[in-house]
Amino acid sequence: MTRAPVACGALLLGWYLIFDRDKPERHENILEHFKYGSVGAEGRAGLPYWIWLVLPSIFPEHLPQQPGKGYARFGFVYESDSNKRPIGTSLREKQVPLVGLNCAVCHTGTVRDAPGMPARIVLGMPAHQFHFQSYFGFLTACANDQRFHANTLIPAIQKENPDFSWLDSVIYKFLVIPRTRDGILAEQQRLSFYERRPPQGPGRVDTFSPYKLMFGFDMQKDESVGATDLPSLWNQKAREGMWSHWDGNNNSVPERNKSAAIGAGATEDSLDLPAMKRVEDWIWDLRPPGFPKDKVNWSRVDSGKTLFGKHCGECHAAGGKLVGQVLEIDKIGTDPERLNSFTAELVEKMNTLGSGREWQFRHFRKTNGYASMLLDGVWLRAPYLHNGSVPTLRDLMKPPEERPRLFYRGYDVYDYTNVGFVSSGAGAERFGFRYETTAKGNSAGGHVYGTSLKPKEKDDLIEYLKTL
Repeated sequence: MTRAPVACGALLLGWYLIFDRDKPERHENILEHFKYGSVGAEGRAGLPYWIWLVLPSIFPEHLPQQPGKGYARFGFVYESDSNKRPIGTSLREKQVPLVGLNCAVCHTGTVRDAPGMPARIVLGMPAHQFHFQSYFGFLTACANDQRFHANTLIPAIQKENPDFSWLDSVIYKFLVIPRTRDGILAEQQRLSFYERRPPQGPGRVDTFSPYKLMFGFDMQKDESVGATDLPSLWNQKAREGMWSHWDGNNNSVPERNKSAAIGAGATEDSLDLPAMKRVEDWIWDLRPPGFPKDKVNWSRVDSGKTLFGKHCGECHAAGGKLVGQVLEIDKIGTDPERLNSFTAELVEKMNTLGSGREWQFRHFRKTNGYASMLLDGVWLRAPYLHNGSVPTLRDLMKPPEERPRLFYRGYDVYDYTNVGFVSSGAGAERFGFRYETTAKGNSAGGHVYGTSLKPKEKDDLIEYLKTL
C-alpha cells in the first residue's frame, strides 16, 4: 500500500529537480545590491522563501512584543510597507526559492529624532536594532509548534502566491516542510549552549562560536561569552592593515569580509566572490553621515579638538601611533570575555579556511587585548566599548563605577546631547532590550581615558567627537 505513493513521490521529485535552477539575486545598482544581493549564504543557512514569508502570520504569538509588523519586530529594516522582504535578505531563485541573509542585515541601522517621527535608514552603520538571537528563537518556536505542517502552511502560502502549483504543494508537503522543520530543530540543538549564556540583545552577535561548532569544538564545555557589538562598514580603505575584530585578530579587510559571509551562512564553495567584491569596492570609501550641524555647539569644537589630540589621538586619530594596534587587556581594562573566547586553537582552524584557494585565510592570530580604532561616524556607533556596555559618549567619560549598570538598547530615538541612543525612560523600556552590566561578558569597566577631565573639558570633547 505504501510503495506506490513513495515511488510516485520519488518520480515527481526527480522530475522537479531536473528542471531546477539556481539564480542568486543581483542588482546593477550597488545600493540595491548591498541591501538585497546574495553573498552565497542561502544554501547552508537559507530558508524556503514561501515558508519564511508566512510564518509571522501563522504564528503571531511567537513574535516579540516590539513595534512593527512581522519580521520588523526583530529589528529587520523595511523600506516600505509594500516590501515583502527587509533589507539584509537575499533571494536565490530555485524550484524551492531560498531566502538568506547578507551583509546589510548587520550593517544597516535606523535613527529617529523623536518618538513618532519617521526613521532614517543608514547603510553601513551597525544594526543596533537587529536582534538575531530573538529572530532565531522565533524560527525555533515555529518549528516546535504542532501547526508547523503542510495543512497549515500550504494554504497560507497559496494565499500569498496564487501560482503555487499542485506539484509545489506535493513537494512541500512531503519534502520541503519536513526538512525545514528538522533543519531548524537540529540547529536549535546545536546552538543549545547559548542557553547557558546571558542573552545577547539587539545589535550584538557572537561571531566565533558558530565557527567553533563548525570545527567540532565541544561547546558544552565552553563557558566563554563572545557577544560583541556589530561594527560599522565605513572607510574600509583606511582600515586595511589595521588589526580589527575587536580583539585585533585579523588585519585583512577582504579576509574579514569573507569571514563575515561564512558566519552568515555561506560556505567556502558557495561564497559569491564577484558579488562580494562589488560590496568591498563600495565600502572601501563609504563615508558615514555627518552629525546634524545644527546640533553641534561649534564654539566648543576647537577646544575639544585640542583635548582629543592630547588625550585620545594616539589611539583614535588618523595617523596615531596606536591606531589599529592592540592594547593589552591589563592596560585597557575592559571586559575580557570576548578576548578569552577567541582561542589559539581556533586561530589554527580559522587559517585553514579556503585551503587550496587563492583567498585562503592567513591573517588570523591570537592576541591579549583589544584593538584601538578610528572614530569616524562614532555618533552612530553607540552603545560603546566592544560589548556595547556604555550607552552614550557622555557615559563613557564617567568613571566606570558611575556608568549605568542597567539600560535599554535597541531603541532608535537619538540623544543628541549625550551622543548615543535614548536608553532610559518609557520609550526605551517599551521598545528596547534590558541590558545589565553585571551579567557575564557585559561589564562596563575599563577604558578610563578622559574620565578625569573637568566637566567643561568633557563638554568640549563631546562637541568635537560629534564632528568625526
